[in-house]
Amino acid sequence: MKYDLKNNKYFRWGLTAFLTIAASICFYYLLFHGNSIKSGFRTITGILMPVLYGLVTAYLLTPVLNYIETKLLFPLCRKLKVKENKKRNSIVRGIGILITAFLFIALIYSLVAMMLSQIVPSIVNIASNFDTYISNFTKWISKIMDDNPELGSQITLLIDKYSVELENWLNNTVLTKTSQVLMTVSLSVINILKGLWDFIIGFVISIYVLASKEKFAGQAKKMTYAFLEQKSANRLIRSFRFTHNTFIGFIGGKIVDSIIIGCLCFIGTTLLQTPYAALVSVIVGVTNIIPFFGPYLGAIPSAILILVVDPMHPLNCVYFVLFILVLQQFDGNFLGPKILGNSTGLTGFWVIFAITVFGGLFGILGMIVGVPIFAVIYAAIKAVVNTFLRKKDLPVETVKYSYLKNIDEEGFHQLDSRLQRDHEIKDQVDFEQDKKDQEEKNVGEK
Repeated sequence: MKYDLKNNKYFRWGLTAFLTIAASICFYYLLFHGNSIKSGFRTITGILMPVLYGLVTAYLLTPVLNYIETKLLFPLCRKLKVKENKKRNSIVRGIGILITAFLFIALIYSLVAMMLSQIVPSIVNIASNFDTYISNFTKWISKIMDDNPELGSQITLLIDKYSVELENWLNNTVLTKTSQVLMTVSLSVINILKGLWDFIIGFVISIYVLASKEKFAGQAKKMTYAFLEQKSANRLIRSFRFTHNTFIGFIGGKIVDSIIIGCLCFIGTTLLQTPYAALVSVIVGVTNIIPFFGPYLGAIPSAILILVVDPMHPLNCVYFVLFILVLQQFDGNFLGPKILGNSTGLTGFWVIFAITVFGGLFGILGMIVGVPIFAVIYAAIKAVVNTFLRKKDLPVETVKYSYLKNIDEEGFHQLDSRLQRDHEIKDQVDFEQDKKDQEEKNVGEK
């Protein structure tokens, strides 16, 4: 006789008790031993960092490889009448990976060459002329104080108030911790070299991932259908597909958008003869990857740099700020929507919320990926809510709940009447506007 554990109530009670105890233990260790868990997580992450770099690189290069194969190599094979077989597909995949890797290396080389030829000399020039810039900036401040005695007295009071604290901080904190600063700089250099090595290893791993990406995807789906019911597996795969489309659409579009904005900024700052145009353009382009707050994060330090470098001509800073405002309006109202579209489906409030929360948790990286992550969470919650509403035979349209007082037939009847009345008012307004436009057109023709 077959013993059915699934429908046995004692088995279910025992399993529930075991899972409850296990969850309680996990919660206890997470609450009181969080540092140990975090340390262990960092150790595992450090070991797997080359693999993570490889997976991320392969994920970002997959659309490029797919485009090269579907738009270039496979049409070329059909045009040359090459017979389709496994060997041909392997050769196409190898050529596609070589072209993709070449484009990726060329992009990295271009960025490094630009940094070495434009950005690094700018930074060196700023460092070598820093005393001159500070002297000019001080003279400019002194001139403003001489022309405005009241403002000068207030600034003098502030300087007298905080100069002693600044001197104590420099003597007691900065100068006494010089060895720690040198150690921190040395560790930073070592970490940069280690990160560069991990990235190189990750790039090699990404080549193998791209070569067998269909096999890895098939294995993941195979495991999903093996351990989950078919309905749940289908739902999970659809969720992953939605997540992929959201991430690749947002991240890829944002990178392209930021590159275009950086190039336009370089052209504009060159025409305006802004100091260190290349460095400023790179700052603006890189920070533009961060939604909403990115333009301000890039424009503020750039404007301060321009003002400090040439304080005797403050209009240069003003012109730069006006140019950035125009450029960001162009990006926000025209270029961004054309490239990104509605890839996240989030309103402005939820975008700011996602950036604030994930930025506070994970820093700059959280500000970049926070919007697509929250878009996936938002879509999942929306799907769950709509599912429960449909089970209760309730409407899923949000507008039907905006002015609803209670859930009953009379309440929905009143809501439908109000919506119908709003539509009738809108139609009447549109009709009167069309009539007015027609009358103005007839007057103009006469």
